[in-house]
Amino acid sequence: MKITIGSDHGATELKEEIKTVLKEFDGMEINDVGTFGTEAVDYPDIAEKVCADVVSGKADRGIVLCGTGIGISIAANKINGIRCALATDVYSAKMCREHNDANVLALGGRVTGFGPAGEIVRAFVTGEFSGGRHARRVDKIMALQDKQGK
Repeated sequence: MKITIGSDHGATELKEEIKTVLKEFDGMEINDVGTFGTEAVDYPDIAEKVCADVVSGKADRGIVLCGTGIGISIAANKINGIRCALATDVYSAKMCREHNDANVLALGGRVTGFGPAGEIVRAFVTGEFSGGRHARRVDKIMALQDKQGK
């Protein structure tokens, strides 16, 4: 699996911890698009980089992080083809994959501890879309982009 990850300055420490967790998976390829320090950057720019890889197929999934995960998840969801879920617990991470076929996970570096974040990421990486009635709903979600002319 290929995952592109990126964070703003509010989540660089958590991003590094998550990269360690991702390395637990055999064959995992990680592309880190930054940021790499504590100097302020704008999270929409990071979301755009991560999501570009997911939409183009360069990455199978993405992980985006900012201080709370809220701003970067909103930015990610403005990009056609992205279904970004802000998960604050393992159950939500599992369900975002099974029911919503989320292709990007958002986390908050200032609100999610290293331990819980690792478990959330593991659930996101191992989770699979269950299809069935959920596929119809995901199709309707994605059709909203077309209705809005985006």
